[in-house]
Amino acid sequence: MRRAARAADPVGNLSVAQLELLSCLAENPGARPGQLARMLRIAPSSEATLASGLRRAGLITRSGGENDRRTASLSLTMDGEAAVTRWQQVNERLLRSALAELPPASRDVVASALPALRDLAGLIDALADAPPAGPSGPRPA
Repeated sequence: MRRAARAADPVGNLSVAQLELLSCLAENPGARPGQLARMLRIAPSSEATLASGLRRAGLITRSGGENDRRTASLSLTMDGEAAVTRWQQVNERLLRSALAELPPASRDVVASALPALRDLAGLIDALADAPPAGPSGPRPA
């Protein structure tokens, strides 16, 4: 999906990482930089680099944190909101187009699998939000 969406509409030459940060911020308005880094599972320095580029591009703003960078919060600008909306629309268009090309039987299979896929996505999100596994390996299922 990411590759096809970037080929269909590069959304102002933003990287996928930048688009993911914008999307995460759209879902979590006013998030602090450290929160975004944790949610995206990236290093704080990577978040800072991405956010800095997005601020220079006029897609996000930073408020607060004058004396303590940890208290700063980030928000989308109108242009940032437009970039997220455009990215979502491109992805939706691609998905609709691909689904329309599937044979009817395959579309039916995909439609019947949607509840299970929603559950699977929720479980994957829960794993991403869980504390890291200890030295003995992953947590038991």
